Amino acid sequence: MKKLLLLVSAFTLVAALTACGTETIEVPVEVEKIVEVEVESLAGTYVGYSWKGESKGTTLEEASQKIQTILTINEEGVITDASMLFFKLSQGSWYTRQDSTARVSADLSVNPVAATPGSEYSKGTSMFTVDTHDMMSLYAVTVDEDGSAAFMIVEPVTRYLYEIKLPAGYDFSTVVADVTVDGTEGGFIPTVRTSGSGLMKPASWTELEGNNIFNISYFDHVMVDAGPFEGLSQNSTMQELLEAAGVTFNAGTPEAKDVTFGRHSLGGWQGNYETIENFLIGKNVSEITSLVDWSTDKWANAVNEDNFFGVDVPTGATKTAQDSNDGIAGATVRMSRESTSFQRALVEAGIISEEDVIKGRF
Repeated sequence: MKKLLLLVSAFTLVAALTACGTETIEVPVEVEKIVEVEVESLAGTYVGYSWKGESKGTTLEEASQKIQTILTINEEGVITDASMLFFKLSQGSWYTRQDSTARVSADLSVNPVAATPGSEYSKGTSMFTVDTHDMMSLYAVTVDEDGSAAFMIVEPVTRYLYEIKLPAGYDFSTVVADVTVDGTEGGFIPTVRTSGSGLMKPASWTELEGNNIFNISYFDHVMVDAGPFEGLSQNSTMQELLEAAGVTFNAGTPEAKDVTFGRHSLGGWQGNYETIENFLIGKNVSEITSLVDWSTDKWANAVNEDNFFGVDVPTGATKTAQDSNDGIAGATVRMSRESTSFQRALVEAGIISEEDVIKGRF
């Protein structure tokens, strides 16, 4: 609580006598006084959640996935610190998708074989062995002593791991646009589906004929807008691509390199959520009560009467609150569930009510 000193005006009636002393009249007199009033301060730390399965009746305590937002707000309503974490439950223990650690190894004696896509999905054969909590935006590269190389990258729209074997003597002046992604030998081979929730779900690799790793979808621009591959394009050479991944070349030949890995675009879940946090810091909670502008028709039309987004979706609406042109809150992830978590922190702070919360699709 904080106390405010308020100047209060009040009127009082004062009796006055006339000169003759026989008549009494009442004259209003304005009196000002200072009073001390207790009001609630916004200053504090507040926590909000969204969670998987809420639209189906799952409670927070029962959920296996949840997003937690922690806001620190000062007396003026300005967010001075923000934290957003995506928790997942595995074998009885919680971990965060922001944990970007990974163990990656490669065997260049293996010839990659494409996965079987579609409803009958089955994993292909990969040169790479990966152990990580989440594959989002992962890439890796290695070069043997003989100059042969292997490179892998998780494409964000199909959510497949694409990998390519580059034998000794490979022409690294080849431009990315000329390297196939449809499983053709010598090109990028889609070997592993890293997530079943890709925006594009190819039923056959022939759907990708004529594409390259940077133009499977329009939304692949996120791969070259930020991060290690920023500035590259389908007109870049394979040497430029591998150099961006950390390979050193000598007269057009790659130098030996143990397996290294990284995260492209904004840096996977860690990079995206850090971007949201940085976006929030310095904002006033009286001016931002959601991460998504729900007045946008394509999103607003997908909010049902119970304030759930993306559950009952009419024609012309969408299940995904995402804008990869400039990013919502600077991020390139779907934002409706993150917005829910943020809004519920505002509910705890008393800024909005639970009835104002749009419950995003998890």
